[in-house]
Amino acid sequence: MDQHTPNPRVVITGIGVVTSLGHDIDSYWRNLLAGECGIDRVTRFDPSEFSCQVSAEVQDFDPTLYMDAKEVRRNDRYTQLAMAAAKEAIKDGDLDVTGLDKTRFGVLIGSGIGGMETFETQYDRLTRLGPRKVSPFTIPSLIANIASGVVAIELGAKGPNFGLVSACSTSTHAIGEALRMIRYGDADIILAGGSESSVTRLSYAGFCSMKAMSTSRNDDPKRSSRPFDKTRDGFVMGEGSGIVIIETEEHAKARGAKIYCELAGYSANCDAYHITSPDPTGEGLALCLNNSLKDAGMAAHEIGYINAHGTSTQLNDKTETTAVKQVFGDHAHKLLMSSTKSMTGHLLGAAGAIEVAASIKVIETGEVPPTINYEVPDEECDLNYVPNKKTSTKVNAAMTNNLGFGGHNASIVLKAL
Repeated sequence: MDQHTPNPRVVITGIGVVTSLGHDIDSYWRNLLAGECGIDRVTRFDPSEFSCQVSAEVQDFDPTLYMDAKEVRRNDRYTQLAMAAAKEAIKDGDLDVTGLDKTRFGVLIGSGIGGMETFETQYDRLTRLGPRKVSPFTIPSLIANIASGVVAIELGAKGPNFGLVSACSTSTHAIGEALRMIRYGDADIILAGGSESSVTRLSYAGFCSMKAMSTSRNDDPKRSSRPFDKTRDGFVMGEGSGIVIIETEEHAKARGAKIYCELAGYSANCDAYHITSPDPTGEGLALCLNNSLKDAGMAAHEIGYINAHGTSTQLNDKTETTAVKQVFGDHAHKLLMSSTKSMTGHLLGAAGAIEVAASIKVIETGEVPPTINYEVPDEECDLNYVPNKKTSTKVNAAMTNNLGFGGHNASIVLKAL
């Protein structure tokens, strides 16, 4: 490809996910459509002292299937999950990395928090055993850019590479920035997404102190995440990773790749309102959605499905609904909008990537996953959230949106070819 070609069409050709609902795209998608819930009682530490005691953990994960055992010991769980998702994406996309121009092969993997488990484990060693017992791999294990670096080293990817950090908007920003880099001519192909593993004591203590997490259904975990339901009382943390292969259409066709859809539009902005709360007017998010549509060259009525941020917090779900109404007008009540966080929990920095994965599959299959646990309608959240059971309809274009602490907004538009 001529790297100076203006705005080449950019497509998605591979999907890798590791979540509480499955370690590959097929099992993840099958369980989403079935309305299965990956949320249960926390097992990664004893949660009995915490007000929130539930999470969506990745069970039965063996990192040695994806990394050398020595590298597993040297890297935090979030990096292990990222490597797994990257290799699942490569497998799904039938990508032979040995045949690539490595200087034009990039990796953009973000994390909202990074190696939280390493941070806590090594701080404990410091306080109990002294500084000489702290691992020399502490710093490279916990920094939030290291997943991008480790995956690139494994694959020999010498193109654009860094880690993005924008809280719960992280992996949406990573995918969007990859789109812009490829349009600009900086790379032909990029692995982009996010990874998170923050089901730890300190993370839970912090979020519980903020009163951001669900506390009312510790004895009934699978009903604890209930986006847009009037009785929602906070988010449920999940862990995992999502990574997609993004490349120019020309590059994809030249290697005979299966093309899922076009990555058509992206926008990012900030509410500039509050460090943890969205602007209740929805104006910042609405501007972001409008700009992603503009970037895609599409009108609002062309969107058939939105994968919502839908965290199951009072403020987010109401604000997101308000913003969608501002942007889509009457069409807001006609399109389908679901929150898969009701099943996966909230993967923080990795949330957007696994939700992009779900939106791609909606376009591919015409099946739309539900928002489970939708039982009590909220008059301030009155759109079609695909309650409790999947539905089927042809979707030519989808949007996925995420909001992050700090006021960060991100929106992506996907379109069938």
